[in-house]
Amino acid sequence: MIILVKNKHTLQIDEFKFRCCIGKNGSTINKKEGDKKTPKGTFEIENLYFRKNRIKKPSTLLKSLEIKENMGWCDDINYPKKYNKLFKINKKINYEKLKRKDHKYDLLIPIKYNFKKPIVGKGSCIFIHLTKDYRPTAGCIALKEKDFLIMLKLIKKNSKIKIY
Repeated sequence: MIILVKNKHTLQIDEFKFRCCIGKNGSTINKKEGDKKTPKGTFEIENLYFRKNRIKKPSTLLKSLEIKENMGWCDDINYPKKYNKLFKINKKINYEKLKRKDHKYDLLIPIKYNFKKPIVGKGSCIFIHLTKDYRPTAGCIALKEKDFLIMLKLIKKNSKIKIY
């Protein structure tokens, strides 16, 4: 199963087409930390992370993990061992907080971009997450909650995402 991001407004799985949004500065094969671009290529996806206090555990074949208060995703180029990885929040290290006040990360799936052996500065925290208004992201792919929930029913652990 392939999740296709065909352009900055369309995510497709089989015959299902969903409106989405991507990075403010489009997509690129030369992703850099902070460039507000979505990386082009074909990538595996990680687990589903969800806010149990806001949404019940969705129906999906993905492994589902509850987002805890101390969960962060490291985007700090000064910490290569933690870069682009889930970690327990440490005030000295820059990170993307997963338990946010807004609803963007009530559901999120990390995209395995720059993942297995991360190259510091090549980009981190690339997620599929929620949007309410389709405003461009900092490099992620975002969907409305109802579409995200449909996508979760269609994809499997071995699904890949192809970003054009």
